[in-house]
Amino acid sequence: MNSAPVAAEPDVTDPPRRARRRPARADVLAIGAYAVLGVLVCLNYWVDVQHRVSSHLPTDHSWFEWLFAHGAYSVRHLENPLFTARQNAPDGVNMMANTSLLGVTLPLAPLTMLLGPQVVYALYLGAALSATAATGYWTLSRHLVRSRGAAFVGGAFLGFAPGVVHHANGQPNFASNFLLPLIVSRVLRLGEPGRWRRNGIALGLLVAYQIFINEEMLLLTALACLVVVVAYAVQRPRAAWARAGTFLAAGGVGGALTLLLTAYPIWFQFNGPQSYRGLQGGVFHSWGEDLAAFVTFARDTVAGDEAVEKTIGLTEQNTWFGWPLVLVALVALVLLVRRSLPARIVAVLVVVFSVAAIGPKVRLNGVETAVDGPWAYVPDDLPLVEMMMPTRLTLVVAGAIGVLLALAWDALAGNRRPPVPTPRPAPATESAAPESAPPTTRTARRWLRPVGYAAIVLALLPLVPRPLPAQRIDPPPHFITAGGWRGYVPAGRTLVPVPIPSNVHGLPTLRWSALTGQEFPIPGGYFIGPNEAGEGVFGAPNRPTSTLIYATMDANRVAPVTDENRRQALEDLRFWKASVVVLGANPREAVLRELMTALLGPPRRVDDVWLWDVRAEV
Repeated sequence: MNSAPVAAEPDVTDPPRRARRRPARADVLAIGAYAVLGVLVCLNYWVDVQHRVSSHLPTDHSWFEWLFAHGAYSVRHLENPLFTARQNAPDGVNMMANTSLLGVTLPLAPLTMLLGPQVVYALYLGAALSATAATGYWTLSRHLVRSRGAAFVGGAFLGFAPGVVHHANGQPNFASNFLLPLIVSRVLRLGEPGRWRRNGIALGLLVAYQIFINEEMLLLTALACLVVVVAYAVQRPRAAWARAGTFLAAGGVGGALTLLLTAYPIWFQFNGPQSYRGLQGGVFHSWGEDLAAFVTFARDTVAGDEAVEKTIGLTEQNTWFGWPLVLVALVALVLLVRRSLPARIVAVLVVVFSVAAIGPKVRLNGVETAVDGPWAYVPDDLPLVEMMMPTRLTLVVAGAIGVLLALAWDALAGNRRPPVPTPRPAPATESAAPESAPPTTRTARRWLRPVGYAAIVLALLPLVPRPLPAQRIDPPPHFITAGGWRGYVPAGRTLVPVPIPSNVHGLPTLRWSALTGQEFPIPGGYFIGPNEAGEGVFGAPNRPTSTLIYATMDANRVAPVTDENRRQALEDLRFWKASVVVLGANPREAVLRELMTALLGPPRRVDDVWLWDVRAEV
């Protein structure tokens, strides 16, 4: 029997050859499907977009609405967007040292001015998820697989993986991964002969822009690319050596361009006003991924169960693939890893980043064991990783599984030789068979394709995202939205809302600033800034009056107010440069009014708020 020629093992750095004219219909359908899925995920916001925030992370949701307003304010007033004094007055906030999303909020500033931050937030969140899936699809279809179905499946998982959708609950910066597939594909093309300048410039521009979207995801992507390059060099040392010079030259161009474009913002992040060094106590290092999370269905999927989350969901849900997908992924790796270089590299990524994500102690079903994890040996103050959360390393695993699904689907489609054993040639004494696949091979391929497709689809169906849960939030007082405050807050002074915004209290009052275009500065806020030792802490350092307000809210009663409390209140108001103190509708309105009256005297009822005019006192 004449044996069929064996196809050459695909090279991860060599894109598949295709005709110049590509069918556009499949691309349009894929992007349209991603857009529909993005709308579905945000559906609960659109029911009442002006008065809905995330049920899981309402404060984060409000923070990002505030960020969109910050972008619009910076553009409207031509102010430095790297810093703001509209929150945490009078000290301000270093926006580069926080998740400021400037690469999005500044370009969308005109839209925010037109539609408001609530609408733009919901629009952008769905678009970010869909765009990530679309760039993943484009990268896979142009550089790794031939089947558009394979690219569609892989792109869908890259954009809507359970961990990504989990972060979409109030953290759109972790759903904004649309540049990452382009960065990875450009890194893998740095070794192309004759194109080192163009590839280096393209990579430098992409990396520089990603810095203004999410630096943490950029760091994870860089670590993943490092593992990919090393794994490739180990398996293809001659090819890697032949391309090393071009690769390094292009990488040098990209690095130099990135540094040129971002040197000042990065300097500002670490040395500008309100910068800090690490987080106090390295609070994130204990957040490792629970081993049971890998085979559990995520909360926001059709198969998810919130009751399970209470058992093992102490950390973020960055894996939560469900057992069917884990089983399919393992089978695909076993069948593909022998003959597919990309599959072997995917296997390395999965192993390395799954182990690295365990944290300082191994956790299983919500129970911390006595077994040390890899992060037990990582110093809390190690540069670059001092603020990393171990569990987020599994976002690389999610990306690797998206690529693996595309490779598996492509193999089933016949564009990579299916992993079916080839029968040995017949003995010389037997008559030669016709030039067609032997019956065993034809039979195997006949059932392998539908079974493989069905296995992938059935593993992914339970992970289809549900609309993100949303809760209603009351609008700001009419006194705020109608501009009644303008007669009380002159330039250089602040409006002090009660309660003062913080990481725990004052979510509605933070939105007062966001929904009025940040036209008045406020004390406190939701951000990371330095403490007395220069370490990062969440929120503004509490002053005596803010501490008293929060204690009153927690106890729902007013403790006896002393003359010292009144003296401290005036001192705090002077520090904040306050001109007016405003209390709107609040579940603790009665006790807060009683407290502020004891501190500042009787208020005036102005429109729908209680108001203390303190300009004469401070």
